[in-house]
Amino acid sequence: MTLSFWRYTHLALALFSSLFLILASVTGIILAVDAMQEKTLPYRVENFDKINLGETLTVLKKNYPEITELSVDNNKFVTLQAIDDDGNDINSYIDPKTGKKLGTPIKKSEFIQWVTGLHRSLFLHETGRFLVGVISFLLLLIAISGFALVLNRQRGIRNFFSKVIKEYFAQYYHVVLGRLALIPILIIALSGTYLSLERFNFFMGKEKEKKEKTETVEAPKGKTTSIFATTLLADVKKIEFPFTDDPEEYYIIQLKDKEIEVNQVTGAIVTEKRTAMTVQLSDLSLDLHTGRANGIWAFILAIASINILFFIYSGFAITLKRRASRIKNKFKANESEFILLVGSENGSSLRFANAILKQLITNGQKAFVCELNRFTAFPKAKHIIVFSSTHGLGDAPSNGNKFISLLKPDGQQQKINYSVVGFGSKAYPDFCGFAYQIDTALDNQNWTERFLDVQTVNDKSAEEFVNWIKLWSAKTGIPLSTTPSLYNHVPKGLQKLMVLNKTLISETEQTFIVTLRANMRAKFNSGDLLAIYPANDTRERLYSIGNHSGNIQLVVKLHPHGIGSEFLNNLIPGNVIKARIINNKAFHFPEKASKVALISNGTGIAPFLGMIEQNKTKTETHLYAGFRMETETVLGYKEFTSEMMEKQKLQSFHLALSRQAEHFYVMDLIKRDAAFFIDLLKQGGVIMICGSLAMQKDVESILDHLCLENETKSILEYKNNGQLLTDCY
Repeated sequence: MTLSFWRYTHLALALFSSLFLILASVTGIILAVDAMQEKTLPYRVENFDKINLGETLTVLKKNYPEITELSVDNNKFVTLQAIDDDGNDINSYIDPKTGKKLGTPIKKSEFIQWVTGLHRSLFLHETGRFLVGVISFLLLLIAISGFALVLNRQRGIRNFFSKVIKEYFAQYYHVVLGRLALIPILIIALSGTYLSLERFNFFMGKEKEKKEKTETVEAPKGKTTSIFATTLLADVKKIEFPFTDDPEEYYIIQLKDKEIEVNQVTGAIVTEKRTAMTVQLSDLSLDLHTGRANGIWAFILAIASINILFFIYSGFAITLKRRASRIKNKFKANESEFILLVGSENGSSLRFANAILKQLITNGQKAFVCELNRFTAFPKAKHIIVFSSTHGLGDAPSNGNKFISLLKPDGQQQKINYSVVGFGSKAYPDFCGFAYQIDTALDNQNWTERFLDVQTVNDKSAEEFVNWIKLWSAKTGIPLSTTPSLYNHVPKGLQKLMVLNKTLISETEQTFIVTLRANMRAKFNSGDLLAIYPANDTRERLYSIGNHSGNIQLVVKLHPHGIGSEFLNNLIPGNVIKARIINNKAFHFPEKASKVALISNGTGIAPFLGMIEQNKTKTETHLYAGFRMETETVLGYKEFTSEMMEKQKLQSFHLALSRQAEHFYVMDLIKRDAAFFIDLLKQGGVIMICGSLAMQKDVESILDHLCLENETKSILEYKNNGQLLTDCY
């Protein structure tokens, strides 16, 4: 079966049954809670499962002169119908060990009866029961199709519970909770379907073929074992007592799998009638569907019903998100010179393609975008651009699985340039595998000419996508935007952060520090990134985070007309902004390093201030920082580092001022302490660099030269083994 078949089946079934499933889930939660509540009533005695029938009957005969019936319900509550010594009718829960009355059985409340009626038949009688049966069957199909989709996503049953790549809230928890709730939901659906079929006598045809069999059992000669002594009360459903002491009057005992007549004197079985298998299956289905027999299972059913409600929400959220990225064309395929082909599972690749489509049209080009599976002859095409994700084990996404088979050597009449951009995640071993397959397939056509080598984009990175744009624009001469924020998708559910403090700028000081308080659930480390959207649009600005006493601290330089810096500079204490925290594990303070050297310039010092403050293990740490001149902010850094050195969280602070009388750059400090840096690298220490890209390039060049002089590994090797970490801009 194809992925698209399972996906459309899953969606169609959910659309058709969603309203009924909401009703069934809400009422199911209420009934499951009621089943759990019943288990808390004080009518069950200790060690109930060890009481045999003989013990109970002996006690009851002593206490009640006339007994009509005894029954045991699913809660293991024993109900007795009898007459006491005063001639009063008894209908009570009793203690089967003593015969003592424990309470009076009460009917379900009107509310629970109402909910039960709604759950079973929607108050539509037999028609409603039929509809509920159909919905139960549809839920079974939804669960099966969902299982197939997760298998495809996780690459087989072996990886069923392996890590799920989190793209957004609804997608992530739809898969994670779906895996956990799969078995309970399958049981709910299967048992509900069976109960509906059984209600409409679906199995009666087969039962009629099997004649009801009643066996007369002959008592063996010699000593017989009384059934009362060998039967546990827990196995009994109901006992009808004989009317008199006449030996010809028998006990009629209904057990879970049979009904027997028992001689009241000898305890021998007189007749035995097996319960039909369909009845046993019906009882089992009712136990599984309602949780009436077990409180823990009732709780699991309640959680599963809550999950069904969440799946309805998250499923539609996923669908709407995909539809938001649907294709919108201005020109027709047969008149367009630029053809954009898209292969995507969740619409993210299409979002990038649509951004390029709009720009090409703005630049006066006729462009057309379509799915890979809609590939056909394009009579005026000059350039094909493929944007495709990879699914499964290097497989095609559902809307691109036919593409390679559609390619034919004579498929186009003219030569066409092509470029391939692959989208994927490096968390998977077959990163962008299908994009490479497309590139090879196109290269083998006699009407194609490769325009660029395959370019790849990890985790929808706008920065990596821009790398392809730069290459493509330079070669075609068509200017496309290289601003990453244009291709970033503004996420929903941003966190609210309150401004606690902000330093002021002046004519001589254009750098300011902002301290923000995150909510209690927010987790972040120094070195992570804060993404803000100052214009409330797709434009995103990233700032390195310093963890200052559990708060977010940013060091920002005000740039004229800078959208991000001006937005932050206009904040005052008490303001609330919306932003998101991006985990940046590749730039966290190392946990197991002998020494750490922190190198920064300008606002790049921000994460290092937090790292030093959070250096609880007192790892030997040295800070090298470069600024233009000694301002109030720099003096503040001096005070901070002095305090940290007193607390032994920092060993040394080296300051370079490039616009002072004795001007120094950070590079000069590194050259001066060359022996220290070489020794640090040899001993397994870590160097971290944060600041401008130009500074990073110069520092790496100096370090590489020092390594060459001292005949150690190259700086590239140190970078590859994690001893050189960078986060520059």
